[in-house]
Amino acid sequence: MVDLLCPRYYSLPGKRRIETDVMKLLMSDFEVNLVNDNMQEFCVRFYGPPETPFAGGVWKIHVELPDQYPFKSPSIGFMNKIFHPNIDELSGSVCLDVINQTWSPMFDMINIFEVFLPQLLRYPNPNDPLNGEAAALLMRHPEEYETKVKEYVKRYATKEAADALSSDKTEDEDEEMSDIGSISDDES
Repeated sequence: MVDLLCPRYYSLPGKRRIETDVMKLLMSDFEVNLVNDNMQEFCVRFYGPPETPFAGGVWKIHVELPDQYPFKSPSIGFMNKIFHPNIDELSGSVCLDVINQTWSPMFDMINIFEVFLPQLLRYPNPNDPLNGEAAALLMRHPEEYETKVKEYVKRYATKEAADALSSDKTEDEDEEMSDIGSISDDES
């Protein structure tokens, strides 16, 4: 049993790694907002990669780091809508092998935002879909898929839409999370 009031708890290697990875992200070019000043839950402003139909899009990505991080992968999800075969349109959940199945402690948060998510948007995998409509459209009518992606970017992935949605959604999530007892509640 871990005593959360014990100062040694905060110097455990996992806690140091969380602090290191989040600090690297905070010092990067990414805009990061901690939820309730908690380093294990935060939102990152993510821009669509250039030369893709997602170019110009702005999304808020919600990230939760488990206590076992980096040995257990982070939970990430798009907060504003995106049309992509490997991203659930309603929940924003991401189907990405490197996060879901092949995560390694060698990876860090910077890898997710500089490499993994841009690659996912550049090279969607319609054979392993979370969004069947997007997968079918990509395979059968790639031009229509690209048009629909661009429509979603214009409608849901503007800076204003991301800002408005993220603040509303974060407040709702804070209320939901406060009902669930967790170690992170005791850290503040």
